[in-house]
Amino acid sequence: MPIPFFSNKYSDRSWRENKHHREHGFSNRVSGKEALYHHKRHLFSLFKSQAKWIGLGIGIIVLIFVIWGLSFMAKITKDLPNPNQLIQREIPQTTKIYDREGKTVLYEVAGAEKRTLVQLSEIPDEVKWAAIAIEDKDFYKHGGFSPFAIFRSVVKYVLFGQKAGGSTLTQQFVKNAVLTPERTFARKVKEIILAQKIEKSFSKDEILQMYLNEIPYGSNIYGVEAASQFYFGKTIKEINLPEAAILAALPQAPSRYSPYGPNKDLLIGRQHYILEQMYKQGYISEAKFEAAKEYKLEFRKPENNIIAPHFVMYVKDLLAGKYGDALVERGGLKVYTTLDLNKQKIAEEIIARKALENEKRYEAKNAALVSIDPKTGQILTMVGSRDYFNNEIDGQVNIALQPRQPGSSVKPLVYATLFTKGFTPNTILYDVVTNFSTTDKPYEPHNYNDKENGPVTIRKALAGSLNIPAVKALYLADLKNVLNLMEKMGYSTLSDRD
Repeated sequence: MPIPFFSNKYSDRSWRENKHHREHGFSNRVSGKEALYHHKRHLFSLFKSQAKWIGLGIGIIVLIFVIWGLSFMAKITKDLPNPNQLIQREIPQTTKIYDREGKTVLYEVAGAEKRTLVQLSEIPDEVKWAAIAIEDKDFYKHGGFSPFAIFRSVVKYVLFGQKAGGSTLTQQFVKNAVLTPERTFARKVKEIILAQKIEKSFSKDEILQMYLNEIPYGSNIYGVEAASQFYFGKTIKEINLPEAAILAALPQAPSRYSPYGPNKDLLIGRQHYILEQMYKQGYISEAKFEAAKEYKLEFRKPENNIIAPHFVMYVKDLLAGKYGDALVERGGLKVYTTLDLNKQKIAEEIIARKALENEKRYEAKNAALVSIDPKTGQILTMVGSRDYFNNEIDGQVNIALQPRQPGSSVKPLVYATLFTKGFTPNTILYDVVTNFSTTDKPYEPHNYNDKENGPVTIRKALAGSLNIPAVKALYLADLKNVLNLMEKMGYSTLSDRD
């Protein structure tokens, strides 16, 4: 018996047909290729008979999605506000920040909204250009939203976990002036729909005018005129190019970029970036770009109706990062902090007194103090500078939050690293002036009193905060090992190993 080409029923049938042909004198045979052909025809027939059911299933799924989409859109658009009623707002409520007892209000965020409406013709071109350059360079080209920008922001968030702005200037106006600040998919859809309706109802210049009159600039300041008065003490007509870039920098994160908070350097950095974008997009010349970066800004002195200002701004920045500026400034939150008001007053008195002494002795014009409960980690006091309201010493900068030289606070960690290598507190180190340099430039650290103590134990070296033994310990422990231990213990600003 010949072996069939395939072991399925079609190859068996072909073999039987061949046998039948042989028995009756037929000479042609069914080849393996013909059997495969018959097999494929059978599968195609089977698929054809099932195709209508598959098509019906797909149709049902598509129909379900269409019905869901229509019902979702109907629900979304049902309560959409009338784009022609853009001046109406929900009544804002202030956020109050209390001390640990919950009795004293350290600061009240916002209050009644400050807004002065101005015509677009009254606003300098530099202010308009700065806003468009940083927020929506294609403002005069799109129809309310940018599909590409939305897609790009989604991809960045999904792949890299980065939040990238995908909203047009029109969408930002809708978000701040018409809708609530909630962060949901439904609100985003409403935002896009309303943005398109507004684009059809108003001209681009009218939308730009409404945007510049409505956008929040921090605290209870809304619109460029109120912002100009608040930050620079002048009308919007008097604003120059570098000041216009500052105003354009604030709306993205008013608390974070506030010139009265700890991140003034970030504000200036963002201002320079906006000026660069204005130059690249052809709004200003290279000469104006360079001159604007060198311009010395003068901010209006901040209001002083605030207790523990550096601590309050620190808390406000944390709240804005978690909940957004809109909710913090208009949401009526009650925030109970860990600040001990009595200890805070003592801390402020100490800094005021000691800072004056340090200025006379060391020409050090500033100082900071933070006290923390070691059992709970709660911040009890925070004094970020000698005088928060003194611009001459950059008083608004919170020194306590800025990266500083670690100084002698590193020494315990250096010795702790040595202990992991088998050294003990009784190990002897030689406290004698030593040149540690491996180049022509000498490196000879000295102790604070310029004295040498000869052989000393690690215990004595640490107790006396001696510099020379500490540097020797650093070499013995190896710098990389010390940095590794510091990272494990929570140090986060020494990531650059060089």
